Amino acid sequence: MSGAHSLKAHAMDARMLFGFAVNTQKLRDDTAYRALIEQQCSIIVAENAMKWRALRPAIDQFSFADADALVEFAARRHIRLRGHNLCWHEALPEWFSKQVTQVNARQLLRDHIRTVAGRYAGRMHSWDVVNEAIEVKDGRPDGLRNTPWLQLIGTDYIEMAFRVARDADPSALLTYNEYGIEQETQEAARKRAAVLLMLRRLKQRNVPLDAVGIQSHLQAQPLYGYGAGLQRFVQDCREMGLEVFITELDVNDRTLPADVATRDIGVANRYRSYLDLLLPERNVTAVLTWGVSDAGTWLNNGKDRAREDGLPQRPLLFDGHLKAKPAFAAVRDAFDTRRPTGALQGTPPSQKPLPKL
Repeated sequence: MSGAHSLKAHAMDARMLFGFAVNTQKLRDDTAYRALIEQQCSIIVAENAMKWRALRPAIDQFSFADADALVEFAARRHIRLRGHNLCWHEALPEWFSKQVTQVNARQLLRDHIRTVAGRYAGRMHSWDVVNEAIEVKDGRPDGLRNTPWLQLIGTDYIEMAFRVARDADPSALLTYNEYGIEQETQEAARKRAAVLLMLRRLKQRNVPLDAVGIQSHLQAQPLYGYGAGLQRFVQDCREMGLEVFITELDVNDRTLPADVATRDIGVANRYRSYLDLLLPERNVTAVLTWGVSDAGTWLNNGKDRAREDGLPQRPLLFDGHLKAKPAFAAVRDAFDTRRPTGALQGTPPSQKPLPKL
C-alpha cells in the first residue's frame, strides 16, 4: 500500500490530492503515525492546531509552536497543507466571550487573519477562511447562522474575512467549509440552497473565493442517501468557477451490526458509493479524511455519537493499529475509476507545483 500503491499515488493519477487531518502531538511523538502520513498523503490539515483556541492563549498573544511544526513538517516532506480555520463560531478561546465586543470584534478578526494567514503566506495550499456560517434553523432569510461574529460585526463579516485573507496570502486557495449539505433530505436541500445563495452573493461582489469544502461526515446505514442534490450542488459550484474539496470525510457506523467485518464492509461501501457520486465532477480536486486511524476519531468522543453497544466506531481507512481496512481499497478503487474519464482537462489550481520554500 506504499509507493505506487498508496492513496496519494492513485489520487495523483486521478488528478487529485489525498490526505488526512492530523494530530500534531501524535505527529511529533508517534513514528508509525508519522510514517503513514508520509506514505499516503499529498495534502494534510491540522485537526486543531490552527483553530483560534490553539493559537490565542490571550487576546493580545499568539502561540504558534504546533502550527509552525506542522508547516515545517509539510514543507520538508513536500506535502501540501490546508489551514483550518480562520473564522468559526466554535473552538474560540475562553476569553472571547468576556473580552470581545462590538467595539473591537471587527479589528480583532481582521488582525487575527492578517497575523495567521500572513505568517504562512506562500506556504499554504488553501485556507478554510469561514467555517459553518449557514444554519437555516436559525430562521434568518439569508440562512446565516446566528454566530458571535454575526452578532458582533454584522453580515459583512464573511466578506471581510475573505478579503483580508486574500491580502494576507495572495496564493492560497480561499475556501468556504460546510457540513450537513450531503444527504438527500429536505433539511440538507434547504441548507445547500442557503449556501449557494451566500456563495453567489459573494461572487457577485467579487469577493475572493476559490473553493468550497464539503465536510462529508457520512452515515453508513442505507437510510441515509447521497445523490442528485449534492451532485447538482457541486455542478453549481463549478459554474461559479469554484473547486470543491471533500474536507472531513469519515463514515459513522453507529447503527451497523457489532461484527467488525460486517461493519468494515458497510463503511467501505459507503466510501465507495459516495466517491463514485462526486469524483466524476471535474472540479472535485481533493479528498481528506477527518483523522488518520480509528484510534483517534472524534466519533468516539461524546454520547451523541456513541454506539448503543458501547463498541468504538471504525469510521476511517486505517484501524487502531494503523492497518489498512476495506475502506482503504474502496477509496483507492474510486480514484482509479475516475482516472480514465475524459472530463479532466487542464491543471486545477490545487494541483499546481508546490512553491519553493
